[in-house]
Amino acid sequence: MVTNSHSIWGVRLTTLLIWALAAASAAYWGLRLSVPSAGLAVPAMAPTPPAPDAQALARLLGAVSAQAPVVASASSRFALVGVLAGRESGGGAALIAVDGKPARPYRVGATLEGGLVLQSLGPRQARLGAAVDGPAALTLEMPQRK
Repeated sequence: MVTNSHSIWGVRLTTLLIWALAAASAAYWGLRLSVPSAGLAVPAMAPTPPAPDAQALARLLGAVSAQAPVVASASSRFALVGVLAGRESGGGAALIAVDGKPARPYRVGATLEGGLVLQSLGPRQARLGAAVDGPAALTLEMPQRK
């Protein structure tokens, strides 16, 4: 009786391959399960947020404090930064900073904060008053160059 040697070796190799896969799977899961587990991690507690500063928040949102307002004189509120005056026309514009804010340009006849009007301009000065034709209530001078 002659047996086919090719089919016997094919069956043997397939059986060997299946047993090798089973042994590898057993080894993998054996090693995986033999390591002690880290246990359940304790959740980290979130730090409590700091209490908001109510006064700072109110100032940020534009609330006015209940303290007595500090009244600044008109001369300390305005600062003349630059002048562009027309020599013959009397017109022009002045860069004026109000209450420490960035300077803005104002043309002759324009109304500034506080109801003052830019009446006229000189080479290094600006005259402010209640009306365009009225007397000057305040004269702003540019700071001297160093």
